[in-house]
Amino acid sequence: MNIETILAGLSDLRVLVVGDICLDRWCHYDPTLAEASAETGIPRTAVVRTSVTPGAGGTIANNLASLGVGSISVLGVIGEDGFGFELRSSLALRGVDSSLLITSRGVNTFTYTKLIDLHTHEEDLARVDFINTRPLPSEVEQSLVAALVSSWELFDVVMVSDQAETGAGGVVTPAVRDAINRLAVEMPGPVVWVDSRKRPEMFHNVILKPNQQEAEDACRRKFGTIDFARLAVECKAPLMIVTHGSRGALVIEGGNQRWISARQVTPVDICGAGDSFSAGAACALRITGSSDEAARFGNLVASVTVTKKGTGTASPAELLAVSSGEAARV
Repeated sequence: MNIETILAGLSDLRVLVVGDICLDRWCHYDPTLAEASAETGIPRTAVVRTSVTPGAGGTIANNLASLGVGSISVLGVIGEDGFGFELRSSLALRGVDSSLLITSRGVNTFTYTKLIDLHTHEEDLARVDFINTRPLPSEVEQSLVAALVSSWELFDVVMVSDQAETGAGGVVTPAVRDAINRLAVEMPGPVVWVDSRKRPEMFHNVILKPNQQEAEDACRRKFGTIDFARLAVECKAPLMIVTHGSRGALVIEGGNQRWISARQVTPVDICGAGDSFSAGAACALRITGSSDEAARFGNLVASVTVTKKGTGTASPAELLAVSSGEAARV
């Protein structure tokens, strides 16, 4: 893998991340300050420090920014609320353009609030999520599709983050998904990379990146047995890469399957590893045109981010350092 070539090409790329653009809030609480509420008698959770990062599709954007991608935009829907303000600010801090984000009073900004013990640094209380359980308002959905169509050809890579686990409430609605499937054929310029947690089998004519469990579940839903090659064929996917965590990734392309091993590390936190892989692999595919090189670079990026607490990122300097170390051991 020529990592220098890939890194040099990143600054020329224009990448759009469309889908569930969320907010991660990291709230550190001090259990020694858990005084009982005068009103309820229930001990409070005393948060003393809070930090925020973009989540879900925002995690992909964060990884792209850390890698040095030249232009990054996000397209999604957020609420007219404080969390939406925090999300826009967090994206701007990382140089990510949020002008395509649609703000609506009819939705909540999807927010994951993680409660971490200040002393043990462990996330040991139930996460508090602000979610959407209703479909997108029709006018918002129409605006979303219109923005997608009008901006599609402006980008070298379009990355779809379909992370909603509920049947309703996600940004990638059937209408949005149909538009993505159609545009991939009618306007075939960008690399179209789809990471869908619950519905990869519903996308067609695009590159699919499920993890092993997601791919197995998709196979069972679609035809009742596990056959990754068949899934790729039935979805008309020109390329499907099935990630297998620390083991690596299975590349399925044109009826052929190849295994790309990952660098072995001691993980600290695997949260966001799939997003890190996608950010690196999609860009590398655009630059090199090689699915194997894409998988290798995605593996390398993820091997760095899993050694960090939280949804980590990888910088070019870190990637060059670990790549040099790997070469020295060969």
